[in-house]
Amino acid sequence: MSSYIPVFHAMAHEWPGGRSTRIYDFKVQTLRVTKLCNTKEIVTINKMFPGPVVYAQEDDRIIVKVTNETPYNATIHWHGVRQKLSCWFDGPSYITQCPIQAGQTFTYEFTLVKQMGTFFWHAHVSWLRATVYGAIVVYPKTGVSYPFKHPFEEHIVILGEYWLRDILQLERQVLASGGGSPPADAFTINGHPGPKYNCSSNDVYKIDVVPGKTYLLRLINAGLNMENFFAIANHKLTIVEADAEYTKPFTTDRVMLGPGQTMNVLVTADQPVGKYSMAMGPYMSAQNVPFQNISAVAYFQYLGAVPNSISLPAKLPSFNDNLAVKTVMDGLRSLNPVNVPKEIDTSLFVTVGLNVNKCLSKTPQENCQGMNNGTFAASMNNISFVKPTISVLEAYYKKIGGHFTEDFPDAPFKFYDFVNGAPNNAPNNTQVINGTRTKVLEFGSRVQLIFQDTGTVTTENHPIHLHGYSFYVVGYGTGNFNPQTANFNLIDPPYMNTIGVPVGGWAVIRFVADNPGVWFMHCHLDIHQSWGLGAVLIVENGKGELETLPHPPADLPRC
Repeated sequence: MSSYIPVFHAMAHEWPGGRSTRIYDFKVQTLRVTKLCNTKEIVTINKMFPGPVVYAQEDDRIIVKVTNETPYNATIHWHGVRQKLSCWFDGPSYITQCPIQAGQTFTYEFTLVKQMGTFFWHAHVSWLRATVYGAIVVYPKTGVSYPFKHPFEEHIVILGEYWLRDILQLERQVLASGGGSPPADAFTINGHPGPKYNCSSNDVYKIDVVPGKTYLLRLINAGLNMENFFAIANHKLTIVEADAEYTKPFTTDRVMLGPGQTMNVLVTADQPVGKYSMAMGPYMSAQNVPFQNISAVAYFQYLGAVPNSISLPAKLPSFNDNLAVKTVMDGLRSLNPVNVPKEIDTSLFVTVGLNVNKCLSKTPQENCQGMNNGTFAASMNNISFVKPTISVLEAYYKKIGGHFTEDFPDAPFKFYDFVNGAPNNAPNNTQVINGTRTKVLEFGSRVQLIFQDTGTVTTENHPIHLHGYSFYVVGYGTGNFNPQTANFNLIDPPYMNTIGVPVGGWAVIRFVADNPGVWFMHCHLDIHQSWGLGAVLIVENGKGELETLPHPPADLPRC
C-alpha cells in the first residue's frame, strides 16, 4: 500500500526533507509456497515473493512502517540508500538497531537526497534476506529525463537463491558445523527457478517484447552466498547504470553481479521473432566450494513467437571465468567526470579473507568440519567481527561502555605475500582475533580504503558493501597491491556501494566521510558475514545541525 502526500516547502530546515512523501506499510508475514516439488513456509513482506516494490522520485521522503507478524527477529536495510543524517533507519541488526521482535513495529524514515536509480531493500538479520527482499525504483525528478533514449518499457529482474531447508535452521546448523554452507537448491529470477529445475516448467518469469523496441532491465542480485552471471540469448546488454549511478554506456554479451549489486541495462529486441532465454548462472572464484550449477532461466519472448517453441539458450561464461568479470568491471565508468578526493586524510589497508580456527569442541565430528578439522572464520585485517548485544550506534550515541572498541587497525599486523604466500599450516597459523572493533573517522575527512584479497583458505572475489556511502572505485588489479605500480582512474571512476574485490587481487575506493553515524562495512556473501568478514566505521559529527546525527526515534526497538 502506498500513498502520496505533497510536502509544503515553507517549513524550516527543509533539507533533507523531500519533495513529496511516500508511505508504505510492510508486514513481515509467513507465506506457504510450493517450489521444486516442495511446499514450505517462507518469511516475506506482505505475503509477496519477491516483496513489494518501493517507487519514488529523487529527493522524496520515504516512510515505511514495518510490523513483524512472525516469530522471527526482523530488520530492513535500504541497500544503496545513503541515509544522510538518518543512520538510525539504516537497518543492519546490532549495528544501527536492535531487531524488530515478534509483534513489534518500527517505522523507517529517510530521504533519497540526490539519489535515483535501482536500489533494493532486504532483511538484515541472520539469513532472512534469502526471501525477504524487493526492489526500490527511484525515478528522476519530474521533467528530468534519462541520459539515454527513453526505453519502451522497464522491467525489474531480481536474481535470487532458494533453499528447500528452513533458512534460519540452515544458518544455525552451518555455523554450528564449523564448515561451509551447502549450495542453494535453485537460482531464481523474480522468484522463479525456470524450466531446468524439477517441477518448474511453469514456474518461469517471462517478459513479452515488441520487435524493434528497447527495454530497460533493472537487474538486482539479491542472492545470499553466490555471485552470478546474467545473459540473454543472442542479445547485447548495454550497461547505463551501476549501483544506482549513471555510467557511460557499455555494451557487453553478459554481466556479473555479486549480491548487493544492481545494474541497469538496455536491451533492444532486434533479433528474429522467437523465444530467447534470459539466464542466471554461477560465478564461483573460490577453490573447492560446492555450488549450484543449474542456471535459472526466464524468457525474453517476442510478440508473434510460437508459444510452446523451444527457447534459444543463453551463453553464460564458465563458472570460474575471472576474465569475463574483469571485462565488465573495466567497462564501468561514471557518465561524467567526477570530483574524486585527490589528497587523502585517512588511508586504511584492509585484508579480506577466510581463516581457520582451532577446534575447541568436544564433538569435533559435528562442530569442526572446516579445513584440517578446524572451524571456518572470516576477517578484515585478521579481526573477525562480533556483533554486540545492543546496537553499536546506540552504545556510541548514549556512551554506553563495553560494547565495542575504537581500535580497528589501519593495516594488517604483518605484511607478506597475501595472495600466494598465505599461511598454509591451517589451523595452527590461520586463527583470527575476535572483536567488535571500529574505526573512527573525523567528519569531512577524505578516506581511502585499500582492500586486499588473501589466499589463506582460498582466494575469492568478495563483494564488499559499505553502508551510508557510495564510493569511487579508483583502481583494482590482481596480485598484491603495490602503490608503485597501481593504476588509478581519478577522472571518471564508477561510484558504487558494493565492490567485488577481485579474486587474488585488490581494489581501492575513496569517499569523503560527510555522513555522521555508525556504518557497517562487510562482505555481502552472508556466510562470510556470519563468519566475521566485516568492520564498522564511525563517522563523527561535524559542525551545526546539517552535520550532526539527530537523536534516536522514539520507537527504536529494544534488545
